[in-house]
Amino acid sequence: MGKIGWGVAAAAVVVVGALALTMTGGDGATPVAGDCANIAGQADRPRYQPLDCGSEHANVKIAKVVEGEAQCPKGGAPYSTYTGSVTLCLIPNFVEGACYRQDREAGVRKADCAATDSVRVVKVARGNTEDCGDSRRLAYPEPSVTFCLTRPSPHPDPAAVTPSS
Repeated sequence: MGKIGWGVAAAAVVVVGALALTMTGGDGATPVAGDCANIAGQADRPRYQPLDCGSEHANVKIAKVVEGEAQCPKGGAPYSTYTGSVTLCLIPNFVEGACYRQDREAGVRKADCAATDSVRVVKVARGNTEDCGDSRRLAYPEPSVTFCLTRPSPHPDPAAVTPSS
């Protein structure tokens, strides 16, 4: 399989480091592992909006919350981290079968699978699996989850198809 163009393993979510996070929306409750959100905005002023994990706009899931500027778990794909009073270790909120593309403000966003720069999530496996076949593997140790990613198949140009007689 060819290389996935924009290095989805590294660009799955914007890696930001120690930043003050502007919280918008929600009830002001402290985020917990398993919560989802939309992170968007400029790298130096990201906006965090808590959302239901099933929301079309929920682009990240909180993998782990650690105190202060503590480190996110090691041993897998890099986490995106946002630091305020706690550090949020974030992973993509990928849905099996959906397509995504890199987004300047959101890091990664759902996309039409026909887009030339999109990536399809062919498998979401709980646990660390090596079984991604020809797909690119993106794994996180905590929570233990593996995403198998590939480029969507090109769609034929309808104008190029000639009808049979």
